[in-house]
Amino acid sequence: MDDRRKDIRNRIAKRRKFNDSPIENGSWTEINNDEPYGVDSFNGYSEKDHPLFRKEYFFFKILVSVCLFLVIAVMFKHPSARLDTARSFVTENMSKEFQFASISNWYESAFGKPIAFLPKEADKETVDSKEGYAKPASAKITQTFETNGEGLILETSKGSKVEAINEGVVIFAGEKEGIGKTVVIQHANKSESWYGQLKEIDVKLYETVKKGNEVGQVTVSEDGSKGRFYLAIKENDAFVNPKKVIEFE
Repeated sequence: MDDRRKDIRNRIAKRRKFNDSPIENGSWTEINNDEPYGVDSFNGYSEKDHPLFRKEYFFFKILVSVCLFLVIAVMFKHPSARLDTARSFVTENMSKEFQFASISNWYESAFGKPIAFLPKEADKETVDSKEGYAKPASAKITQTFETNGEGLILETSKGSKVEAINEGVVIFAGEKEGIGKTVVIQHANKSESWYGQLKEIDVKLYETVKKGNEVGQVTVSEDGSKGRFYLAIKENDAFVNPKKVIEFE
């Protein structure tokens, strides 16, 4: 280090000597090329070992980011049920950080068409979303909100379809512990509607749905004569009684 400082001082001294010397015959004396850019004279670091930029770390971070992206992409494309927990974790955390329905709603209001990366909406007749929540199906309550503190168990006719109670974006479509095959739709007001105990799921993750669009099919009751499904509404990270906003038998 002392030798390097001494070398820098010598270079500075040479530069000063050059600047103080008179110009002979109207021409400039050739500048010493030992220090072509003067970088060492100011900070003592070369481009190779600059403390604020290490190419190895930079490329390592890029590699890790690409690997993480590929792992998540494969996880969502692979149909294995073993990955449902991981998919649920990623989806729920993404929904907390990024409000897809709110952004999509704002974009459509400002520019008049859906965001390009969201799937196209199904060409189905829908009910005006300003009229409030719609019934997900013709059903009667067999287990009340007070029983489990989260949602309702509803009984329908066999083979009934479950419809979205309001427009929004699908932020979950898969298995959830305790309620089986489930679809979670995030709405523009940041609330969520949950449709569980489904036999089949008819929507895809991040698909935009309108009020009245089919999201799945009900499961068959134990005696095989009826159908049933689970419905819950979540607002401000807390479940509310769906019966307060939707009329059932």
